[in-house]
Amino acid sequence: MTTFDKREEAFEQQFAHDEELKFKATARRNKLLGHWAAEKLGLTGAEADSYALSVVMTDIEPGVHDVMGKIRKDFAAKGVVQSDHQIGRAMTELMEKAIADIKAGR
Repeated sequence: MTTFDKREEAFEQQFAHDEELKFKATARRNKLLGHWAAEKLGLTGAEADSYALSVVMTDIEPGVHDVMGKIRKDFAAKGVVQSDHQIGRAMTELMEKAIADIKAGR
């Protein structure tokens, strides 16, 4: 194996690793976001857990990937007033937390 081949393999492994971490962080963020939204919707306990899972599944389902749209629609149905900016800010903050948790091994 040449040096070039080794470098190429290392880059491919790094890319695969980065994509896996990105997937895990996004899934964790969506779960945290689901719990945040559940609280705003007045859900607790098993209902909140179920709602958080539904948010995670929204991003995993092929062709959907519209977590913000789901939350916005659910908020509108229950009369919860949150702007796109507020939801987006929560998504950003919770992504930072998710990444920190994964880096910390939690």
